[in-house]
Amino acid sequence: MTIAAQYVDGVFRPLEAVSVQEGTVVEVVIPSGPDRSSERRSIRESSFFGLWKDRTDIMDGVEYVDKLRDNPRR
Repeated sequence: MTIAAQYVDGVFRPLEAVSVQEGTVVEVVIPSGPDRSSERRSIRESSFFGLWKDRTDIMDGVEYVDKLRDNPRR
């Protein structure tokens, strides 16, 4: 499992919900090298990738989003 986390006041805080038992020891790997936040990442690396995979009313995610943009809910 890979999760995004933010280091705040000496504590790594997950940026998404995780299903890990309280007290579980985890290993944190911090990538070395240039700051990746300025690089454009693949959508496949996003925690949102596959979010709609079980939706039967959304066959093509791009087409669905385009329709929402053309007819936004107000």
